[in-house]
Amino acid sequence: MIKWSGIKISVHPFFVIIMLASVLTGHFLELIALFAIVFIHELGHVFAARCFDVNVLSIQMLPFGGVAEMEDTSHLTVRREIAIALAGPLQNVILIGISLLLKVCGLWEGAFFIYFIHSNLLIALFNLLPILPLDGGKVWQSLCSTILPFHLTLVYSLRISLLFSVLVILYAVVPYMFGQGMPNLNLLLVGIFLFYSNWMDYRNIMYRFMRFLVNREQVYVRHWMNGGLAQPIVTNKSQPLEQILRLFRRQKYHFVYVMNQQGDIVAVLPEQRIISSFLRGKPGA
Repeated sequence: MIKWSGIKISVHPFFVIIMLASVLTGHFLELIALFAIVFIHELGHVFAARCFDVNVLSIQMLPFGGVAEMEDTSHLTVRREIAIALAGPLQNVILIGISLLLKVCGLWEGAFFIYFIHSNLLIALFNLLPILPLDGGKVWQSLCSTILPFHLTLVYSLRISLLFSVLVILYAVVPYMFGQGMPNLNLLLVGIFLFYSNWMDYRNIMYRFMRFLVNREQVYVRHWMNGGLAQPIVTNKSQPLEQILRLFRRQKYHFVYVMNQQGDIVAVLPEQRIISSFLRGKPGA
């Protein structure tokens, strides 16, 4: 592990295995190019994140693009979060454009040129799959948060990620099952890694939801500074606080209207009051 500009950079053991295999098979130059492509891809995320004052904590290098761990980004607008996610594949597009320009100028051609183009295309397109923590999964999750409460956004985005992880695994092994060659071991390992990662996140949805609630203060500040309208939530005294909180939307500020059995409003509570009561262990509104 090394540290660069305050960011911890490490290489996943899966990448190390592929590096060793490349030495044995004589494809070390191709691996160095792949490593550079992945690193530039991640630098795109880092640059975009810092443009929006988001601190990048670490980068773990993986064959399919790497994972940049950032501070909580739920306070960002959807557009900014999508911009950070797409900044990675954009670097691959730029690298392809530079490569084609060099070819037109007669400065680069041959097998390694084709490999470089294909590698950039593969990494860019693979990362656009709707699987977390890939860039496409982050874009999908951000878009879901515009129409769904944040808790449901977590649930559905992780379910979609699990589904597509299974499809990646099947794509890697189906040719072998039908006698059409050996399974794609690299793709199979990536699929298993993504499935395991998302399964663990799915089991810990409540942890991510709690982090979302703890960081709601910035939404409150933005709401009052911009003079935006609050999103109403109507409930009754018997409804558990957790059910009310699961209705919270990421970019909305909420007032909770508590009604009695006669349908009269008996209290209007700001969302901070609901969150505070929940964190103190109170069961209902």
